[in-house]
Amino acid sequence: MSELINNREYRQKVLKELIKDLHDGKDPEEVKKRFAEVFEGVAASEISDLEQSLVAEGMPITEIQRLCDVHASLFKGSIEEIHHPEHVPGHPLHTFEIENKELEKLINNEIKPAIDSLKDKDSKENLNKLTENFNLLWDIDKHYKKKENLLFPYLEKYGITAPPKVMWGVDDEIRDAIKKTKNALINYKGNKDELVGLAEEAVNKASEMIFKERNILFPMSIDTLSQDEWVKIERESDEIGYCLASPQAQWRPKREDVEDKEEGSAVSKGFVRFDTGILTPKEISLLLNTLPLDITFIDKDDVVKYFSQGKERIFSRTKAVIGRTVQNCHPPASVHIVEKMLEDFKSGKKDSEDFWINMGGMYVYIRYFAVRDEKGEYIGTLEVTQNIKSIQEIKGEKRLVED
Repeated sequence: MSELINNREYRQKVLKELIKDLHDGKDPEEVKKRFAEVFEGVAASEISDLEQSLVAEGMPITEIQRLCDVHASLFKGSIEEIHHPEHVPGHPLHTFEIENKELEKLINNEIKPAIDSLKDKDSKENLNKLTENFNLLWDIDKHYKKKENLLFPYLEKYGITAPPKVMWGVDDEIRDAIKKTKNALINYKGNKDELVGLAEEAVNKASEMIFKERNILFPMSIDTLSQDEWVKIERESDEIGYCLASPQAQWRPKREDVEDKEEGSAVSKGFVRFDTGILTPKEISLLLNTLPLDITFIDKDDVVKYFSQGKERIFSRTKAVIGRTVQNCHPPASVHIVEKMLEDFKSGKKDSEDFWINMGGMYVYIRYFAVRDEKGEYIGTLEVTQNIKSIQEIKGEKRLVED
């Protein structure tokens, strides 16, 4: 039996059987017992392979996502930490970790005691304290955005697609749980038990995610990404921001400068000729970035090729999305909407699609256009996003220049 236990293929087979047993409704305690009998330790990379295999065999991401908390409990205490994140101040993983430590302090030292106080008495003071803490907890959104928009694209580049999709889905569940709790606090009408239940669900899920990042995602990432890729993540993190803590230093490993290295492959500095004129690449970039809207273009294979960088950005974009399929840039819950729209564009059924949403004091108008060549062949999709709140408020006429 020992030679089987030491065989990676056998371990993978048993792990898949255990997850499928949970999926089929088997008693979790029986599954955990078998796990304890067979395994002494499981590497984070094997959990990644497990999820990849299940997806390849047809198990929906949503099913794995539904089991996420169960298998986190199953693996807890059994994950062999053979690959550790770098503990160098300023390194992206070091920054992720100090953010997680601050989140743990907030949850364990502030939020959980505030929930306990609320259980005893739903006074205005206790409600205000919990509201203040949950407003701070919402800073977790920045942590998740860095993970989803900077780290996940590189893992996908190396074929690690299932764990990021599952984790992104759970991130969205946590965001939703926090929002529901904040809304319940704002509209509190004496339903104390319901409020406590929502708050406990939010902090428990957030705590579980810290465990999954620490023991699965981060070891997998340090074992996969190159130093160049970590440098790019570090340089682009400022644009999204930081959760409850800032980097403790600027991380600059001793190496060739990545930007200098890439200059040789940059776009030619010569003129680009259009049907109606000629411009330099710099003029084109400045022109597009000056437009009062965000532009993103994906090619006929759904790969992100370009996005503008205007002063008033609406949605976060990082250079890591370039070369990434648009499906992997959206949460699992909304991918089907994107795919249906692209299917209609490619078939010629539609040439455009519009959406509009209220978001953080803005009224955001999102438009998609099928881009076709002179023969009508589909070559990609253009996304144009604009805050039109100020435009909607325009009244009367203006014919003079203001001083």
